[in-house]
Amino acid sequence: MFCDRCGGLMLPRDRRLICQRCGAVAGIENEDDYKIVSRGERKEGVVVVDEEVRTLPTTRAECPRCGNMEAEWWLLQTRKADEAETRFYRCTRCRYTWREYQ
Repeated sequence: MFCDRCGGLMLPRDRRLICQRCGAVAGIENEDDYKIVSRGERKEGVVVVDEEVRTLPTTRAECPRCGNMEAEWWLLQTRKADEAETRFYRCTRCRYTWREYQ
């Protein structure tokens, strides 16, 4: 239920509804309609991710360093807006990065 005065959330306490924002009080007509369910205990933990998550698209391109035939790629505007963008590649094996001008 929401407060008529300020629109804040009203929670049940001591058989009354109390606004969490302004403190307005309202009566409860049917107690079965209003229950506070306590939250479970919070479990704290650390998630360790061993793998690197790769989100870039891959293509068939030969790495100049190791000869691998797969690379991630992305485009970046490195010069003026009226010139073509630069395509960057990163080898999926040795992680070497090189560029290709269009």
